[in-house]
Amino acid sequence: MSKAIVLAAAFTAVLAPAALAQAPAGDRWTIIHAGAVLAVPGTPARGKTSLIIKNSLIQELKDGFVTADSIGAPAQAVTVVDLSDRYVLPGLIDSHVHITSERARDSELQRVKKTGENVALDGVVYARRTLDAGFTTVRDLGSRGAPALALRDAIRKGQVPGPRIVAAGQSISATGGHSDTNGFAPDVFPELGENICNGREQCRHAARNQIKRGADVIKITATGGVLSNTAAGTGKQMFDDELEGVVEAAHAMGRKVAVHAHGADGVNAALRAGVDSIEHGTYLTDESIALFKKSGAYLVPTVLAGATVVRMADEEGFLPPAVRDKARQVGPLMLDMLGRAYRGGVKIAFGTDTGVSEHGKNAEEFALMVKAGIPADIAIRMGTVDAAELLDLSKQIGTLEPGKAADVIAVASDPAKDITELQRVLFVMSNGRVHKAAPAKVAAKP
Repeated sequence: MSKAIVLAAAFTAVLAPAALAQAPAGDRWTIIHAGAVLAVPGTPARGKTSLIIKNSLIQELKDGFVTADSIGAPAQAVTVVDLSDRYVLPGLIDSHVHITSERARDSELQRVKKTGENVALDGVVYARRTLDAGFTTVRDLGSRGAPALALRDAIRKGQVPGPRIVAAGQSISATGGHSDTNGFAPDVFPELGENICNGREQCRHAARNQIKRGADVIKITATGGVLSNTAAGTGKQMFDDELEGVVEAAHAMGRKVAVHAHGADGVNAALRAGVDSIEHGTYLTDESIALFKKSGAYLVPTVLAGATVVRMADEEGFLPPAVRDKARQVGPLMLDMLGRAYRGGVKIAFGTDTGVSEHGKNAEEFALMVKAGIPADIAIRMGTVDAAELLDLSKQIGTLEPGKAADVIAVASDPAKDITELQRVLFVMSNGRVHKAAPAKVAAKP
């Protein structure tokens, strides 16, 4: 049996029957009766509202609960979803995930044992968990090989369930940098080539090569990182001309540039080079904040990753010594960093670095954002409206308005009053299709 047939069979095995069903012929309408709707995060919520959806797009929001026969559609083509006692809001957006991997005690061993097919199927599982958790869009910032790109395409075609994916392909790194294959024998991982660059021209080529392979966004690792198995610290690892080369090539071809950066020297150099977002930003300074505001770049804080690596460092044998030491240094600083950035007026988009933490638990970042001093309603806006802007998808997602994708979630009550409600998403619709139905209501006892 061919590898392609085996892989196709494996994909089919993990799909829900609903995902495999053929779409009905003709147009279809859905009416959602919502108890409250946060249509545009950052503005007041509406009361009882009907969301009218045609196929994959929102058509209209009407006050009160309208009937199926009032929208002028054939009765047999209309489905009414009862969320009359739920709080409804746009699908959430995570601007920093690694959709095909998840950190574990044996991650280094798995890196040399898993085939590309294994990695792709892991991604199918993680994508479903992510969508179950209410995240209808994610930005995948660096995955091994091509599986994340293939997963993105399969989700777009409706072949597998998962969030909309904006994918970076492989992260671009200097030789020996955070995204190189550090800690392995040279003959285990031959020279990667296409994502490793040194000098301006090579780095231009590396960016172009990722675009050639299908990248929607370019990811650079400008500084050392916590989870690279090398005692190289978390300071700047790419020279100014290398950063500029990537940015020039990416922007010339219509791609934004996201930059992994912990040390302030790397943060500031990347901002001066014209990048579009800084991921992590742990050691940012007042100069960094001024550069953020001057450039208009976003900070994607990933505080959940910081909290996660601290827990890993406390488990004996979970992390190699070089990684453990960096985790203990960097993790505790990220909450304070986020608070300073917010107070300083930096634009912030929600992002978790999930894949370090567990897929499906992305919403735990919201509680950490609130702990850092960000009001809950603003944190929700950062995970919808602002993240959509960073991803250049504001015309499609981030709010519940006519003409936008019907990415809709529901929770039991207002998450601005209890941000942990976003960890308990009850209903998920993606592109007008119900992925997760709200639990049935229990009838009151007589």
